[in-house]
Amino acid sequence: MLTALKRIVQEVNQTPVLDDALNCLADRLKEALEVDSCSIYLADYEQQHFLLFATEGLAKSAVGQVKIGFSEGLVGLTAQREEPINISDAHHHPRFKHYPEVKEDNYHAFLGAPIIHQRKVLGVLTLQQQQKRRFSEDEEAFLVTLAMQLAVEIANAKARGSINLLQENIPKDWQKAVKGVPGSSGLAIGFGFIQNLMVNIRNHLPKRSNHTQQEIEHYRQAVKKTQEDMAILSDRVQGEVPDDVQAIFQLYHHLLDANSLGRDVEKEIKKGWDAPTSLKMVIESFIRQFQSMNDAYMRERAVDIEDMGNRVLANIIGISANEPFTREPHDQTILIAEEVTAVMLAEFPSEKLVGIISIRGSNNSHAAIMARAMGVPAVMGLDNVPIVMLRDKEILLDGYTGDVIVSPNGTIRHEFDQLILEEKLLSERIHSEDTLPALTKDNCTMSLLVNSGLSMETEVSTNPYSDGVGLFRTEIPFMMRQRFPTEQEQVELYKGLLESEPDKQFTMRTLDVGGDKPLAYFPIVEENPFLGWRGIRLTLDHPEIFLVQIRAMLRASFDLDNLSIMLPMITSVSEVSEAKRLIRQAFNEVEDEAEEKCAKLVMPQIGVMLEVPAVLYQLPQLAKIVDFFSVGSNDLTQYLLAVDRNNARVAGLYDSYHPAVLSALHSIVKTSDTLQVPVTVCGELAGEPGGVVLLVAMGYRKLSMNTHNLLKVKWIIRNIYQNEAEQLLAKVVTLNNPEDVRSEVNLFLEATGLGGLVRAGC
Repeated sequence: MLTALKRIVQEVNQTPVLDDALNCLADRLKEALEVDSCSIYLADYEQQHFLLFATEGLAKSAVGQVKIGFSEGLVGLTAQREEPINISDAHHHPRFKHYPEVKEDNYHAFLGAPIIHQRKVLGVLTLQQQQKRRFSEDEEAFLVTLAMQLAVEIANAKARGSINLLQENIPKDWQKAVKGVPGSSGLAIGFGFIQNLMVNIRNHLPKRSNHTQQEIEHYRQAVKKTQEDMAILSDRVQGEVPDDVQAIFQLYHHLLDANSLGRDVEKEIKKGWDAPTSLKMVIESFIRQFQSMNDAYMRERAVDIEDMGNRVLANIIGISANEPFTREPHDQTILIAEEVTAVMLAEFPSEKLVGIISIRGSNNSHAAIMARAMGVPAVMGLDNVPIVMLRDKEILLDGYTGDVIVSPNGTIRHEFDQLILEEKLLSERIHSEDTLPALTKDNCTMSLLVNSGLSMETEVSTNPYSDGVGLFRTEIPFMMRQRFPTEQEQVELYKGLLESEPDKQFTMRTLDVGGDKPLAYFPIVEENPFLGWRGIRLTLDHPEIFLVQIRAMLRASFDLDNLSIMLPMITSVSEVSEAKRLIRQAFNEVEDEAEEKCAKLVMPQIGVMLEVPAVLYQLPQLAKIVDFFSVGSNDLTQYLLAVDRNNARVAGLYDSYHPAVLSALHSIVKTSDTLQVPVTVCGELAGEPGGVVLLVAMGYRKLSMNTHNLLKVKWIIRNIYQNEAEQLLAKVVTLNNPEDVRSEVNLFLEATGLGGLVRAGC
């Protein structure tokens, strides 16, 4: 059965359009299990019914016509129970419902399996037999296994909009809604732009064409051009490469022959596909064949076949296979990438950037944090959407809900324009009070600092509305170079920062790379990078890196008294002791230089990030050797909940409103107050409206957030009463799940007139 399962799955995966794939599945499954009928029903949640989508055994005329209500029949029962239903005589079951259109009067045995993706029933897969019998356990297990694999394909197809929808049939005013994970709040209207998009046969979207002869001619011309390119390359390397490398060109020549690749591609074109799609189908079939070979050398040739396919595809499209699509971004651009990086944002003209879509990532991935720091709306985690589907399309982006609307119609566009206007008016109201103090209505004073370091430029601009910098991420200058920055390069950067606001606190975090912040010139390959060699663990293992950075910080602080140093990823007291020993060593070394220059050198305050749960139980010991604590709520949440915050698949489990996270945060501030150690929250929760209310209620008096959120946070603080926030906290700590907590917090914000900060519109 395993062999049959693999064969069926492989054949289904090779079929580019879901309609055809499901028909293929029904046929192959009926044949493999020797049953009389196999059918697939897909859920329509708007209409609340299952639609017969494909069948082998029931009446073909019923496909697309028969609709079974969610609470009707055995199909509805299978979905409701979310488990297989195995019945020997379906006609006598109380939930059996007769649908004359499907012509199933002669079928008695019934086996149904739900198709479930991420807890949502997408459809039902059924087998039927004329004789009265229970399907065997093997048959049931086979169907369940197949349904699980089919669920992913259906979810992907729904996200792509490819169910019964081919590109040439899409009207100009066609609108498609795609759901992602909110990454950065705000609304944006712009045109999708993909930077450095390379020709890749895997990313090509299937498309039909009625111009068969024209498509064949396009394909033949592209093959001729590819053959000419290959001949030039082959001649160029003649005698300079080993024979086995030269043999690759022979493989290319053979495959490009009309009797090999050409015959199969033209066969697909005659079935109604365009030339690029036909090429894609045949090349991917060749790739799978080579990858399944026993010989290692032949398996490796799959890469060469893909490369050749990309070259032919590029020639069909009419561009170079080795160069990206080049196009000037629109004045209102939504930047789209598989994963948005700091370098991409640095290279992109900021005046044209209105929104960000990152196919991978989640609400607290590095890309989302960068977007929030820039004040740019962002949606993350559109895992099931081919990136090329969004290229050059007009897009409405809702960073509050994670909704992405592609090619919006006029009505939706008008409504979105109104919401953007309301958002602008709210922003103007917030800025009208920018110089007023961060004081609650009952006179609780808050200190607001900023997180910085995500900008690729040297950040020397002052921020008149903050009380200083609560977190400067020193790793970004390291990530932007092709080598470790020299001590003098670091001195110049840090000195400019410290001198920009000499009377305000400036906290620099030592190098925190690893996890989702790699260095290209110092690669770290680990199975679990977030639990691996990162932060203080790395720099203590490389004191030469740590000492150079500390020396640079100290030298930059000559004649200044505003530097604090913060240690990331602390797990034990011994790490802090070792780091402090190195800091003292660096101080002694730099002290001599200060005396030579007649400069004043002050030992900075040393603090630690509270982000690893273990340190929550070591606060009394840490309090004896550090000057301050800073809570990194992003990683603390990640480690408390054992959820990778960059993984969109489990993004729903990552929630700083989880009762366990709130309990930990409350415990930290109470313990810190008892120990008389200052504590700041510098994670994203400190810049999130509901998070601010809860942190004020817990007793935190210092919050650090990205610059873009600072005035919003001040607005929140000035519009709440501390005692009312404490009443809210007392209520939410009794709740069992983060959804209920979020609901209560949002109700509080709405009642306080602050709802426009957590949703679109005033």
